[in-house]
Amino acid sequence: MTAFVAEFIGTGTMILLGGGVVANVVLVGTKGHNSGWIVITAAWAFAVFVAVTIAGPYSGAHLNCAVTLANFILGRMDLATSLSYMTAQLLGAMSGAFLVWLVYKDHFAKTNDPATKEAVFCTAPAIWNIPVNLFSEVLGTFVLVFTILHFRDAALNDLTPIGLGSIGALPVTLLVWAIGLSLGGTTGYAINPARDLGPRIMHALLPIRNKAPFNSAYAWVPVFGPFLGASLAALAYMLI
Repeated sequence: MTAFVAEFIGTGTMILLGGGVVANVVLVGTKGHNSGWIVITAAWAFAVFVAVTIAGPYSGAHLNCAVTLANFILGRMDLATSLSYMTAQLLGAMSGAFLVWLVYKDHFAKTNDPATKEAVFCTAPAIWNIPVNLFSEVLGTFVLVFTILHFRDAALNDLTPIGLGSIGALPVTLLVWAIGLSLGGTTGYAINPARDLGPRIMHALLPIRNKAPFNSAYAWVPVFGPFLGASLAALAYMLI
């Protein structure tokens, strides 16, 4: 598997499971209807675990344009490779969102509220306050990227690496869960430009009855905010 394919499949799987849990919780008539925020944050974290397990051996499992940007700033990737990763992530996110719609198509048809249907695909602020909303995305992504940059492989006596296999995806799983529980209540914690923009575009393209229009007044926040947060995290990592 090439790095491009790994990022595409990994990000698509993450959105399939992450968007899928939102659909299960908010759409009318599902088995998980109204099961709440804990279910959503837990499943999003577990979705990251699955995606990292798939993509990790082939691409390092960025699955997030903000993580890719941080690695580019740190000189770990060239521009062409970085843009390739971001393209794969965006396309993967769109594909995952399409599959969520396909699985829950009947429940979309039963749900009347446009904002509820849009929530399956992308984030929105709980309280509309753009400066605060932007800061929430910057801070959440800063915590995500700054912590990821400090992850280290387990070792014996600091010399012998310990192969953890798929369990090596657990730290980022717990990190995403913590961010969702602690900082996600303001904007829905996109913390990933591809995760929000890809499904947002797919929502605009799909034949969903009575859907909300593309919200250009807010759509830039979960894109620019994570990019800014990742950039600050990379700079802070270099300074420290």
